[in-house]
Amino acid sequence: MNKLFCSVITIALASGVMSTNPASAASDADFYKDKTITFIIGSSPGGNYDAWARLIGRNMGRFIPGKPNFIAKNMPGAGHIKASNYLFNIAAKDGSVIGTISRNMPTRALLNHPAVKFDPVKFRWIGSPELSNRVCIVMKESKIKKGADLFTHQALMGGAGAGTAVSTTPNVLRTLLGMKFKLIEGYKSATDVSLAMERGEVEGICQSYGAFKAGHPDWLKSGRVRVLFNLEPNPIAGTNIPSVFEHVKTDEQRKILSFYSSNIEIGRPTVAPPGISSTRLNTLRRAFDATMGDAKFIAAAKKQGLKVSPLTGEEQEKRVLALAATDPVTVKKTEAMLNRLNPSFTETVKVTGTKRKGRRVLFMKKGKSITIKVSKSRTKVSIGGKKSKRSKIKAGMMCKITHLGPNSRAKKIACK
Repeated sequence: MNKLFCSVITIALASGVMSTNPASAASDADFYKDKTITFIIGSSPGGNYDAWARLIGRNMGRFIPGKPNFIAKNMPGAGHIKASNYLFNIAAKDGSVIGTISRNMPTRALLNHPAVKFDPVKFRWIGSPELSNRVCIVMKESKIKKGADLFTHQALMGGAGAGTAVSTTPNVLRTLLGMKFKLIEGYKSATDVSLAMERGEVEGICQSYGAFKAGHPDWLKSGRVRVLFNLEPNPIAGTNIPSVFEHVKTDEQRKILSFYSSNIEIGRPTVAPPGISSTRLNTLRRAFDATMGDAKFIAAAKKQGLKVSPLTGEEQEKRVLALAATDPVTVKKTEAMLNRLNPSFTETVKVTGTKRKGRRVLFMKKGKSITIKVSKSRTKVSIGGKKSKRSKIKAGMMCKITHLGPNSRAKKIACK
């Protein structure tokens, strides 16, 4: 288990203490009056994390004593790790800075990701605007009518790049349960996979149920697609969608699949840095809860294709603590499985171009243009044998690139 999880659990539980002291409210009003709360967003503009954060920021101030303004600040990098590290180590710890980070952050820490410099247990969890589920979906024309059919018939599933949940989930279910998923890679995003489903190139996709509904509400209503199952232990409430756990045969399978699926149950987290007082945390949590129940907020979310299904900060914290208590054997087995499913390889290529100041490197392979992502913190870049920056990579250079496949993040790039 990651050493960052050695926090004393009772300290974390203490952050959930409720405060009804009028003096505390008065103190908060004085503190927040004429203040602006900075809302850090761990992703680039666009997408559901960004949409939810900005919507919360436009409404939550009405429910905080002193009625502060909010300003959104995107801080993408390393799959939300950059923003998480900032919130944990640098941001002010007085309630003037909060943020939204990926639900994957607790598992990234538990799996000892080298760029992680935070302890999820010590974050002060404020809440989530939605709880979604991860599901596997196929077009109605597919021979796969239910989950059990995957043990006798093959399903072609679209992938969005090695290491993404869209690609990893079918591989996990094939490896762990024996389901006959065949992954077709080469698509840049879940949206591209959906287009491929329309063209008949692939039969389905595994992704967030909320994201799929937001992008294709008509497909579900018209019966154009079939939801085979969700990845969490319990079926989706209010639907006839079963859980994939109906097909789990052993305790080891159950433990590994539960750990793999646990991050989705944290929602889309809004957090405060560690060190904020319990009374100030309580103020932010109650304001968040009030926002989630506000008619104006709910209507605005609906206009954006977002459904409010909130999780309180207290419940979110309990789930993070439960995740942190996962037995080390299960963590190691899951980590080993994921490493086997996403093997890296090294190839020497001629760079044909770059995008976004080196964040993307392009080269040709078998007549096709391949794009590889380059992370500032997680990709080791060298030129001429010396450590360098991604922005220094130029078209025409010969480079050895270690990566997982098209659209994946490079682990290492060594150019001449």
